[in-house]
Amino acid sequence: MSAPRILQAEPLTRDAFAPFGDVIEASDAVRHFPINGGNTERYHDLMRIDLDPGGHAIVSIFRGQPRALPFTIGMMERHPKGSQAFMPLSGRAYLVAVARPGETVTADDIRLFLAQGSQGVNYAAGTWHHPLLALDEVSDFLVIDRAGPGGNCDEVVLDELLVIAASSPPHA
Repeated sequence: MSAPRILQAEPLTRDAFAPFGDVIEASDAVRHFPINGGNTERYHDLMRIDLDPGGHAIVSIFRGQPRALPFTIGMMERHPKGSQAFMPLSGRAYLVAVARPGETVTADDIRLFLAQGSQGVNYAAGTWHHPLLALDEVSDFLVIDRAGPGGNCDEVVLDELLVIAASSPPHA
């Protein structure tokens, strides 16, 4: 068996992440306007919650333990019945390992993004992703996803291991 491949992190941008879902952030790249007599700036319609007809949206807080780097990725998961959004509450950078929706996923399909503490992600329904990859410290995330009847989490073991190197995320 060959040595695991190194997976390099790339910056999380709306364009780079578009095949997998939405980036949630307050930036000039999105529609925004003042409300409440000019006291508040509204960053409008940042993501769409996608749910099957039998499900409903729920809001949770996930408390992620930090992953020690180097870290080996050997599995991925997906939620075929609805989208799943993560917004960091702790203001810390984190990693996002993701692959396009489909029936299968291989190590060659996976991309790694470094999300800043002000950026959230919304995985489109069926998008393959690794479970939460918090860095450095315990980190809280506001999560919006689907609850309802039927299973909504598929897991797959990868055909090849991938390693996130200790130097991979350029913490910014």
